[in-house]
Amino acid sequence: MGLVEAIIISIIAASTPLLLAAAGELIVERSGVLNLGVEGMMIMGAACGFAGAWLTGSTFIGALFGIAAGMALSFVFAVLTLGLAVNQVAAGLALTILGVGLSGLIGAGFVGEKIVPAPQLYLPVLTGIPLIGRILFGQDGFVYVSIALVVGIWWFLYRTRGGLILRAVGDSHTSAHALGYPVLKIRLLAVLFGGGCAGLAGAFLPLAYTPFFIPGMTAGRGWIALALVVFSSWLPGRLVAGAYLFGAVSILQLHAQAFGLGIPSQLMTAMPYLATVIVLVIISRARGAAGSVAPASLGIVFVPDR
Repeated sequence: MGLVEAIIISIIAASTPLLLAAAGELIVERSGVLNLGVEGMMIMGAACGFAGAWLTGSTFIGALFGIAAGMALSFVFAVLTLGLAVNQVAAGLALTILGVGLSGLIGAGFVGEKIVPAPQLYLPVLTGIPLIGRILFGQDGFVYVSIALVVGIWWFLYRTRGGLILRAVGDSHTSAHALGYPVLKIRLLAVLFGGGCAGLAGAFLPLAYTPFFIPGMTAGRGWIALALVVFSSWLPGRLVAGAYLFGAVSILQLHAQAFGLGIPSQLMTAMPYLATVIVLVIISRARGAAGSVAPASLGIVFVPDR
């Protein structure tokens, strides 16, 4: 395997959890809900996903455990914000703290254990094609699921009646409610979907990225996923470009250290997060002049009057 091919494969692997988590959060925010607990749901998905795979010997079951963990935590968020009308920002931050604590408790007994990572696709002729073979036809299932998920979300949002209703709820929940649409039910389903995606993104880390679990292994990826939704202007196509851009930044900073460029390692480690802040500042300034493209009801608590 050549150096370029190895770097591209590494970028794809680093981008996959960002894309999975951000895709789910895009649906959540399109419904008008702001869930800042992505990091907590991801680390819970990592802990429960590894536990499930270690106990059963199946990475597929481990992935299901991760999805279930993310959905369970997102249900708690939904009860607070949709059922009790709690502030969404505060509830999301509390969810992250809860997820980090619970994942440490659940994963404590699995630290130091290893599993067989998710198998990679192998097609005898296609995978052997120089340069592009391994890149296109030699990835694990999580990579293909992430791409299929974004395509499915695009189709749902812009080619189905359900997607139109979801966007209507996110843009004006009062009008959607007046038309008879169950706003809270739609938002609940969106929050659960986002939680499942975040849990799957977290499960990817110990099941495919590294074959072991360590506390805090998400390392802020949930916050980057949140920033990616804003970076993409809530559009699925741009989400893919943003995820791979930030994945490239995180991988290239590692290679820059290996090449001995003399740049402090602390600065290189901070590069993905610094890039996130810079991009958000640029986008916010641009939108200040052109107007916001965010869902109009994003983060606003809805309490039905009847």
